[in-house]
Amino acid sequence: MEMIIVEAVSRSDRGKNAARRARVAGQIPAVIYGGKGESEALALNTKQVTAILRSASGHNTIFKVKLASGEQPAMVRDWQVDPVKGHLLHVDLMRVSMDVRMRVKVPVHTFGEPQGVKLQGGIFEMVTREVEIECLPGEIPTEFRVDVTELMIGTHLRASDLPLDPAKMKLVSDAQRVIAHVVALRVEEEKPADAVAEVAATPAEPEVIKKGKKDAEEGEEAEGEAAPAEKKK
Repeated sequence: MEMIIVEAVSRSDRGKNAARRARVAGQIPAVIYGGKGESEALALNTKQVTAILRSASGHNTIFKVKLASGEQPAMVRDWQVDPVKGHLLHVDLMRVSMDVRMRVKVPVHTFGEPQGVKLQGGIFEMVTREVEIECLPGEIPTEFRVDVTELMIGTHLRASDLPLDPAKMKLVSDAQRVIAHVVALRVEEEKPADAVAEVAATPAEPEVIKKGKKDAEEGEEAEGEAAPAEKKK
């Protein structure tokens, strides 16, 4: 499979105004680092980078950055998106050596209806959506697809159950990490009838306070009436 090529140019001007001008011209500000080279500020073709991030392999896609000085393999390490318009604002690229193993995170997708849901009325929960592996750049899988049909209530799909080729890749994530499981539907426990009757028979706190306040007010009125009579006497 032929490697994707992303057109790029070196940029010397920095700042918000320069970044804005680049975006208007159909380019996205970027920086490339790693490997044996120094960090370098670039401007990439926005459409090409967007197409890579929206592809099946996403940010794990290995492509060539085409500069005037030559081409070099790279991959997207991080990116920033406008929270309102959804446009790319900046991209970080990492140089890649095709003969050096690297660590990447690969998404996990499941298929099938678990028996614990179909026959036992349980609930299927996806706990972990990606795992970290170590492999050569050219052998990074697009995804891990796992059949969860046999999952019953109380059983788990763990990272160690994923279909990894041990000859090509190594699992970096904890092998016991739960990827997905089926749990029983939780039903709220009803209170016994005796407990409900006891709660109903207990007088509410505000009524006691109100009654005590009323008695105090009546006592003050009685004292007020008795005071003038004693003075007259």
